[in-house]
Amino acid sequence: PGARFWRWKMAALLRVVLRRCCRLPATGPGLLPAPASAPAARLLTGSASTPGSASASALAGPQDQALGFGDGEQPEVNLYDKYPEYHGFSSDPVSDLWNMRMAFFFGISLAIVMGSAFVHYLPDRGMRQWARREAERRLKHLETQGLPPIAENYYDTEKIVLPPSGSE
Repeated sequence: PGARFWRWKMAALLRVVLRRCCRLPATGPGLLPAPASAPAARLLTGSASTPGSASASALAGPQDQALGFGDGEQPEVNLYDKYPEYHGFSSDPVSDLWNMRMAFFFGISLAIVMGSAFVHYLPDRGMRQWARREAERRLKHLETQGLPPIAENYYDTEKIVLPPSGSE
């Protein structure tokens, strides 16, 4: 297979991944969704209609009438109801929104902020800071008594096992 084949394969794979990740429909040219049907063309002229002809707004269907033309008002379309935001927590838009808010509140506010405070106030790991403070305290105590920091017989010489002097 040539380079064109692999380029086509990668483009097809990319389309499949983007459709699944972005929830795009599988129809339409390329990655775009299928276009809606084209609205019927209208003829809007500034001249008044003659008694035997129909006006442009009368010829157009109710979905094609522009605002301000025609007798009735067009119903307002709530785009949130038509295309709701989906966060992946629930199929109900209201509970999905609240579940997303709760997840981010507990995930970010509590886990990061409270977690970092908890880690900061954990006890000293390995007790390194305590050992240093204790050593400094003992050295200061020995200096005040006039004793050397380490005594000559710090270890009991009777308990130290030395290797024989002939072997190296």
